[in-house]
Amino acid sequence: MAILIAAAALLLVRRHHLRERFGPEYERTVEGADSRLAGERELRTREKRHDSLDIRPLQSSVRDRYSRDWTNVQGEFVDRPEDAVHDADRLVTSLMRECGYPTEGFEQQLEDLSVEHGRTLEHYRAAHDIEALSTRHKATTEQLRGAMVHYRALFDELLSDGGQARHARA
Repeated sequence: MAILIAAAALLLVRRHHLRERFGPEYERTVEGADSRLAGERELRTREKRHDSLDIRPLQSSVRDRYSRDWTNVQGEFVDRPEDAVHDADRLVTSLMRECGYPTEGFEQQLEDLSVEHGRTLEHYRAAHDIEALSTRHKATTEQLRGAMVHYRALFDELLSDGGQARHARA
């Protein structure tokens, strides 16, 4: 009986850790999996992959350059909103790469970012969806404006984190 209680307690501790670490991404992943345990196994797999990545702090000069680049992209929005959204997407991807995240595909980017940036991941998904609409010239100006706001949420978090994983700073 004591073994069962200890196992249940361990499961609850692990579940709490995953919920804290992944934020809203925890529920999203668990709901999309065949079972809660399968979803949690997926999240632990993401953690292991993330821990093997070379996520590194950004030098202040690099952060300053990205801040200037964002200001330029934002300024571009007035005259060329679609181009600004595409440039924002490229800038966020470049920043991810600079921090040490692989950028080989959007789904993998989501999984890798989910470990440390689960709370802003929905912004990235929304921005990416609007950017895809924009590529087909089907996004409204208001949607494009929203995409910029969404990209900015992840951009700011990556920039303020300086590429450092939260658990490394704690």
